[in-house]
Amino acid sequence: MKKKVAIPVDENSVLDGHFGHCHYFSLLTVEDHKIISEKIVTPPPHEPGLLPKWLAQQGVTDVLAGGMGQKAIEIFKYNDVNVFVGAPKLTANELTEGFLNGSISFTANYCDH
Repeated sequence: MKKKVAIPVDENSVLDGHFGHCHYFSLLTVEDHKIISEKIVTPPPHEPGLLPKWLAQQGVTDVLAGGMGQKAIEIFKYNDVNVFVGAPKLTANELTEGFLNGSISFTANYCDH
């Protein structure tokens, strides 16, 4: 199964708790529960509702975040993107590995699958 995981990160590729105002996103492509590539991208300037649509257009299937507003969660769900919030402050690789193997717990998840 192929997934594309998006994580808001700082300049050190560590989770940025401010989803809507982060400077970068780490986009990790996953196949058969293994990370096969990682790309750091700069999001467009913040506007309410823009980032969920933009990430969905990038092919993102799952978002791991520290916190997120309800409106953003609703837009992600509308675009069939799973959202997991309450992530611990780790690197994008560590978060994705923990997400894939179930060793990281999130305070809430919003997924339809």
